[in-house]
Amino acid sequence: MANQVIRCKAAVAWEAGKPLSIEEVEVAPPRAHEVRIKIIATAVCHTDAYTLSGADPEGSFPVILGHEGAGIVESVGEGVTKLKAGDTVIPLYIPQCGECKFCLNPKTNLCQKIRVTQGKGLMPDGTSRFTCKGQTVLHYMGTNTFSEHTVVADISVAKIDPLAPLDKVCLLGCGISTGYGAAVNTAKVEPGSTCAVFGLGGVGLAVIMGCKVAGASRIIGVDINKDKFARAKEFGASECINPQDFSKPIQEVLIEMTDGGVDYSFECIGNVKVMRAALEACHKGWGVSVVVGVAASGEEIATRPFQLVTGRTWKGTAFGGWKSVESVPKLVSEYMSKKIKVDEFVTHNLSFDQINKAFELLHAGKSIRTVVKF
Repeated sequence: MANQVIRCKAAVAWEAGKPLSIEEVEVAPPRAHEVRIKIIATAVCHTDAYTLSGADPEGSFPVILGHEGAGIVESVGEGVTKLKAGDTVIPLYIPQCGECKFCLNPKTNLCQKIRVTQGKGLMPDGTSRFTCKGQTVLHYMGTNTFSEHTVVADISVAKIDPLAPLDKVCLLGCGISTGYGAAVNTAKVEPGSTCAVFGLGGVGLAVIMGCKVAGASRIIGVDINKDKFARAKEFGASECINPQDFSKPIQEVLIEMTDGGVDYSFECIGNVKVMRAALEACHKGWGVSVVVGVAASGEEIATRPFQLVTGRTWKGTAFGGWKSVESVPKLVSEYMSKKIKVDEFVTHNLSFDQINKAFELLHAGKSIRTVVKF
């Protein structure tokens, strides 16, 4: 099938706000510096739901969503040297070309090589590899994993241990890596420190895991859904609090609980009011707050400048700061050697035909991650 069009199942988002539709799509062969992958498993993340809702300014339709997947390389286009048919891989929504000024700078993981076309839902040459019912269907985040076969740029692929279970490590394509890296790379949490994590979904749990691996002595989980507290404690939270249980702002509660504030805080929701609370819960003189959650387009953050003048730092992170092609295989190895948890994030497993149920579970707050298998 290497140079031929493949017909397969995909979940197509025809328009915003409507459920995905299971369709037969045509997937064109990979062109130069492209890779065609047979997706084995994919998870559903809040970012997919955000785009499907119509709120995403970069969202265009019809499109094949999905960016937490894993699979096997089916074929490669000309000029691809680091990957071959049969390789076990995770597609990456932040690529690593190794050549742009971002890749050459150790301070960032934000490769910009294909950013413009990726944002438009196209391959680097400005075209799509998907058609359905005679219509062009767009790519998504450079990964488009809600299709049995997908085509991605060769710089957007991490080659991983072939023994890794793909219905688990697909989660390292986004949420777990993002939260874990926010703690160990972006905040650089130190042993003995006190941390607060706002939002106890998949990303928040991964932050807790990162804080624990880094040696934090106290980790406080914050969420308005108390059903999430037990799992947060399993991941390493020392205690959990619900802002709705207090009459005063949550930052004041945390300052009192921690003798002046936490050393590190993390916002894992995408709510600008919570981002402010997370910063203001930090200790004067050295507290660091990391924005992990993605706020809706056009939202702005606010605090009094004095918060920063008196020694607090406000940071942000994307994909946990990991340089993707080189780091994701290492994260898979850390999972295989039991240094980090992955299995525990999977709360539901569904067949591909039930993918809309995964979105329902997400919106109901009943799932951490639902893995969908072809």
